[in-house]
Amino acid sequence: MNHEEIFEQAWAAPGATSVELPPVPVNEVLRERYDVRPPFAYTGAQLWDMEVRKAAAPDKYIPTVVKAGSAEKFPSVRHGRFEDFTRVSEQRLWADPARFATIIEHVRLDHENRRAFFIGAERFEAPDGRVFTAGGGQPLFHVEHSVAGPDDAPLNRWRIVHLTEERDQSLVDAFDDLVNDRYLRVFVEVHLRADLGRELVRR
Repeated sequence: MNHEEIFEQAWAAPGATSVELPPVPVNEVLRERYDVRPPFAYTGAQLWDMEVRKAAAPDKYIPTVVKAGSAEKFPSVRHGRFEDFTRVSEQRLWADPARFATIIEHVRLDHENRRAFFIGAERFEAPDGRVFTAGGGQPLFHVEHSVAGPDDAPLNRWRIVHLTEERDQSLVDAFDDLVNDRYLRVFVEVHLRADLGRELVRR
């Protein structure tokens, strides 16, 4: 199975703990909740550029979750519209954010459809011979980040499925702050400041 099939099979599995965050209309949030200098509105292509950069360097774009300097990306392979690689990083546990664990993710970027899949794994042997083992404390999980909507009004979308035997409400509850956040997710703010040279002030 490919990355998308693995994700969708897990999403549909009885007992899995699945969370789909509300799609974020990025430009609408920018207009309503930020002062941006110089003025700016995302295109779908620019928002996908953010997803590609974030996939390769999660410690830069998700500093609230990924321990600084912990992310490693192993050689990517480009074939048609797809780009595949593996990344390993130290990430906060979803339901216990004071603790970190090693997270192994096999990544597929679908550049044509602007979908990124992150398939969690228990073990990975790197090309240099190092062997990584996923940390404990929570179930393996798979993630999909994607860009949807019209090009002048793109949506940031995020789905995550935890490979549980029974639905775990504590994992669902861990996403409440993100669901209720009035502002853009941290990785969009990082992209705007670091890559697009915008100054942001939250209102």
